Amino acid sequence: MAKNTSPSCKQCRREGQKLYLKGDRCTAEGKKCAMDRRPTPPGQHGLSRKKVSEYGMQLREKQKARRIYGVLEGQFRSYYDKAERMKGVVGENMLALLEKRLDNVVYRMGIGASRAQSRQIVNHGHITVNGKVVDIPSYQVKVGDEISIKESKKNKACFTALKDAKITMPKWVSFDTATLVGKILENPKREDVDANITESLIIEKYSK
Repeated sequence: MAKNTSPSCKQCRREGQKLYLKGDRCTAEGKKCAMDRRPTPPGQHGLSRKKVSEYGMQLREKQKARRIYGVLEGQFRSYYDKAERMKGVVGENMLALLEKRLDNVVYRMGIGASRAQSRQIVNHGHITVNGKVVDIPSYQVKVGDEISIKESKKNKACFTALKDAKITMPKWVSFDTATLVGKILENPKREDVDANITESLIIEKYSK
């Protein structure tokens, strides 16, 4: 399966902000985060200041969104195309489709510390949807779907640590830390997306 192998910290530095690609390491106190130590773009010209064109801003916003959700260019473009065919606001539709990816849902429920770790959990067959194992990170969940950790995997240390943990999650999902079972309560709305994304710039780029 194709994936972005670029170092996570370099991706954050390139976009000029924390993308929280490494979970706890991104929020830990001290000097562990590269963005805290070197908040400049990577490369020998990172410190130079250049005026960014309108296209440049659109491109950077698109790249930032791709990196946050961990999808490749072809996948990202397909989300835009699908969002454009849906009723409603294209940008909000696109973000909702990205939010409803199974790997993102696993992250949102607090099962994985980052989207990358959540993608790995899904890939390894640790997650079930309505009782059936689903190992496709891009799988689109629906309202009413029950998301759970596979019964034979619930005793793994990374999952037992979730028992009775306090997890902050958006209102469109729920997760019971006692039973390790979650549910999709409703479709995500724009206010449920906490990532710093200006989707209008992405739409402008693709609509040209």
